[in-house]
Amino acid sequence: MIDEQECIFDVVRKKYVVLTKEEWVRQQLIHYLINKKNIPVSLLSVEKQILVGGRKRRYDLVVYKNDLPWMIVECKEEAETLHDAVLQQVLSYTSVMKVKFVCLSNGKQVFCYDIQNSSWFEGFPDYV
Repeated sequence: MIDEQECIFDVVRKKYVVLTKEEWVRQQLIHYLINKKNIPVSLLSVEKQILVGGRKRRYDLVVYKNDLPWMIVECKEEAETLHDAVLQQVLSYTSVMKVKFVCLSNGKQVFCYDIQNSSWFEGFPDYV
């Protein structure tokens, strides 16, 4: 418990964090990426601050490949619809982080955009 709030252990940050509805989704995706997509935990980055257009922002999840950002994931709680504002939020991060994939998830749905091929697909790309 942190300040009387339920917590969950984050294997990436190696600490307990408050278990919000969005954090639940983020943690489920982290474990999916590690256990099903075989992405090493050492290549995941969670909730780091970046500057976008001179403003401080915090991304949800970034996957690295060959020491470069490869995929950025924007997490929303399950009840939230993945609407255009969510897409615009994560796309703004690509001005700073040149990734190959942009993904949106509310835990029930995962949509990824392949920037190089300008195409959408459901689920996460394979990490090969």
